[in-house]
Amino acid sequence: MDYKQHIAIVEDWPKEGIRFKDITPLMDNGKAFKSAVDEIVEYSRDKEIDIIVGPEARGFIVGCPVSYALEIGFAPVRKEGKLPRETIKVDYGLEYGKDVLTIHKDAIKPGQRVLIVDDLLATGGTIEATINLVEQLGGVVAGCAFLVELTYLDGRDKLDGYDVLTLMQY
Repeated sequence: MDYKQHIAIVEDWPKEGIRFKDITPLMDNGKAFKSAVDEIVEYSRDKEIDIIVGPEARGFIVGCPVSYALEIGFAPVRKEGKLPRETIKVDYGLEYGKDVLTIHKDAIKPGQRVLIVDDLLATGGTIEATINLVEQLGGVVAGCAFLVELTYLDGRDKLDGYDVLTLMQY
């Protein structure tokens, strides 16, 4: 399926010069969204995945249906102060500053095989931080899956050595 026909390009959002890739039209089309989720599920089948990890918030949107289809758990990665129990955290850089991501300390068991799922691979900072959290807990990152990759931002370079699936590239 040509998923790009279900992506809206929003000029100058959230700031001038940005061509934002809006996935909500894809989510609004049940057949297209199901097909995209099914492709990620199929990608993960031979990887013996134990749990899906997704960074907030759009990683939840894509990762939860994948975990449901695979009948395995989902662990959210959230900004600091959003998870109610004991967490571990990692600082990471953004294009415009720094932020902190956290995961529950008991979310990943040592040796568990993890698929990280998110909507977008851009600069790679969020996913690099998510990988760091998973590996701090002893998880094994078996793959990373994205709906969209912005190749001109070179985020894949931060994922060198990890298996990566993207459904669309810009």
